[in-house]
Amino acid sequence: MASTVLSYLPPAEGLLPKWLLMISLLSVGNSVQAYTTLHFTSRVYNPSAIDPPPQTPKHVTGLSSRTFGTWTFLTSLVRLYAAYNITNGAFYQLAMWTFVVAWGHFLSEWLVFKTTKWGMPLAGPIIVSNASLLWMLMQWGYYVKV
Repeated sequence: MASTVLSYLPPAEGLLPKWLLMISLLSVGNSVQAYTTLHFTSRVYNPSAIDPPPQTPKHVTGLSSRTFGTWTFLTSLVRLYAAYNITNGAFYQLAMWTFVVAWGHFLSEWLVFKTTKWGMPLAGPIIVSNASLLWMLMQWGYYVKV
């Protein structure tokens, strides 16, 4: 059974391809929840949604949640392809760009648009995107031979 599971892991050495696979699979789950409930997306983008005052605008709608879910699913596909094609410079760069876009998006929603505040729901995506991007930048020469 264990050898069957292991056979589905990316064949390249090192932890980065496995990390990209794991992040990709988690993102698919995030996409599903974005289509099925507003609860988790509202925790990121409307931190007062647990008991909002009547005048508090709700930043998360069904449409915005599904759009976010679609965007997340697309990034998960790019990261999945990169996990299994880690030596391909184009896939590697595209995966890095997904982390740049995610990092920029979450930071701008926090610091520019003020639709979120710092806390656990925001910290996760910012830390994962930042750490993944830095890891990929440091490992470029190991995986991609120009």
